[in-house]
Amino acid sequence: MSVSMLSTFIKPMHPEGRKFVAIAAAITLVLFLIWAPLGWIGTGLTVWVYYFFRDPVRVTPTRPGLMVSPADGVVSLLEPAVPPMELGLGDQPMTRVSVFMSVFNCHVNRLPMAGKITKVAYHEGLFLNASLDKASKDNERNGLAVETPDGLRYGVVQIAGLVARRILCFVREGDSLATGERFGLIRFGSRLDIYLPDGVDPMVCIGQTMIAGETVIADLLSREAPREGRGQ
Repeated sequence: MSVSMLSTFIKPMHPEGRKFVAIAAAITLVLFLIWAPLGWIGTGLTVWVYYFFRDPVRVTPTRPGLMVSPADGVVSLLEPAVPPMELGLGDQPMTRVSVFMSVFNCHVNRLPMAGKITKVAYHEGLFLNASLDKASKDNERNGLAVETPDGLRYGVVQIAGLVARRILCFVREGDSLATGERFGLIRFGSRLDIYLPDGVDPMVCIGQTMIAGETVIADLLSREAPREGRGQ
């Protein structure tokens, strides 16, 4: 299937963004009435709001055992960490992969691996820079505990950031989702933490760019050692 030049730049927009684009467009119209240069600034703002809420189609690998990134962004942390207690995943460290999203990334969140949502837990908190390690503990967050068809358990946590002021979660406890299926959105700028199942090593490196629903972060069927990388 060919990809048209138009589809490369024009992406579908998530319904959550419609009201924000409408507000930005209305402000832009007023700015044009006041002074044309201000209107063009407003036009740029409107385009950015649309761009922020873009929801492009993603091609998710379907081979059993693969976990994909839940967010667009950059791997900012990769370390053992105890998952949030409210998820009920135990008090032992699990491998945590953190993906930091800037305000220029697509912010639609996708489930890393097919499974049943056994827990949805919201936790109030601060709005520190989401790239900081302590953001996992101190910031506002919403977590999902997921059980795969094979009985493995993992967690994925939406974390608000310095600019983000709203975490949206579209699923409820008991829902079953496919790998790469949309489950939430955060606005504007934030982070996703993934707590891998016991014994599973990540296949990504710090600084690596992630694409939600496409980039493989772990392979449950692989015995490959944790990967190392270098910038170049």
